[in-house]
Amino acid sequence: MLKKPIKETIHSKGIDISIYSEDFHNEYISLTDIARYKSDEPNDVIKNWMRNRDTLEFLGLWESLHNQDFKPVEFDGFKKDAGLNAFTMSPTKWITTVNAIGIVSKSGRYGGTFAHSDIAFEFASWISAEFKLYIIKDYKRLKTDESSRLSLDWNLNREISKLNYRIHTDAIKENLLPPELTAYQISMTYASEADLLNVALFGKTAKEWRDKNVSQKGNMRDYATLNQLLVLANMESYNAILIVQGKSQAERLQLLNRLAIRQLKAIEEIGTSEIKKLEKGKSFS
Repeated sequence: MLKKPIKETIHSKGIDISIYSEDFHNEYISLTDIARYKSDEPNDVIKNWMRNRDTLEFLGLWESLHNQDFKPVEFDGFKKDAGLNAFTMSPTKWITTVNAIGIVSKSGRYGGTFAHSDIAFEFASWISAEFKLYIIKDYKRLKTDESSRLSLDWNLNREISKLNYRIHTDAIKENLLPPELTAYQISMTYASEADLLNVALFGKTAKEWRDKNVSQKGNMRDYATLNQLLVLANMESYNAILIVQGKSQAERLQLLNRLAIRQLKAIEEIGTSEIKKLEKGKSFS
């Protein structure tokens, strides 16, 4: 369920539809906004949809697949009464009775009824097949834009890391390599320095990573997070300075490890601070 929501909006056929996410995977789409396509009384539309037997069976199946705390006995009671003229259902009643997580109800300025994207698309089908297709189209466009931004950020940090690696290897060549080394000896020295950084940041050498990930393509750094790549770039520059200063490999390993821990913690704190700012400006609870 939503704890630290990040808000996004798609625009489908003149309707603004809010999307909230806490991890960019489990996204909740506003049923209230979708219902406005059909009526100015969205709450009534949602209730009418939820009292439908087919809807209840779908919601129950979704919860049974994704929610280990789902209450099937209470659900069976609803399913038995569904379809009767006197049967009513609301988001709050559904959530509290069966301990549902697929639908959430929020109050306040940015409140309303939200549902996991699986459920929201099912609701959109009930509203209008045409409208659902517009929503899916705009939703996919939003996800594509997000993926492009993340890929751009990742590649940018990868290029920064490569640039710093050139600075790093120049320092090794000038300060660590004895004269008349063979190409093999030079490559072994570089590998040793690369593994020094790997151990300081990732806690393992490149070979140790490959031995545990034989099916993975590329190397350990290809699977690093954006934050790790950013710190790695700084570590490479710092290591070049330490080499010039004549620090031993053991000394550099400790200093680099401390730097990695300190910088990753700092980045985490900055990220948390930005989330709090976002919540203040876009909170819907």
